[in-house]
Amino acid sequence: MRRAVFLYDGDCAFCTACADFLAEHVRTEAEVTPWQRADLAALGITRAEAEAAVQWVEPGLVKAGPDAIAVLLRRAQWYWKPLGWLASLRPVSWLAWPVYRVVSRNRHRLPGGTPACSMPQADRDRLAGGPAAS
Repeated sequence: MRRAVFLYDGDCAFCTACADFLAEHVRTEAEVTPWQRADLAALGITRAEAEAAVQWVEPGLVKAGPDAIAVLLRRAQWYWKPLGWLASLRPVSWLAWPVYRVVSRNRHRLPGGTPACSMPQADRDRLAGGPAAS
């Protein structure tokens, strides 16, 4: 792996809308990709980790959830960097995890969310007729 990768849930409309925002407004050298289309084994990420939270993967650094988002912002254009550094500070990062979990658990209720956003990947696979790429 030469390039950093930011993984998100490509089966969730809310997550995809957030990833589209990142791709359009937060320019980064990282590949922003759904975990369902990534070679998780090559990235050293398990399916359970990918299902649990967004992931930032680069050589020598793996971060999840709001910590992954903070790294992405720190690696973006200069005007996003301060927000990334702020999100990395201990008081902010400690508060970010509970907020991230609330958003994650309720993403199907948020704008752009769909019932599939609240469904575990195994159930999505079963309804689609097969397992997702792992």
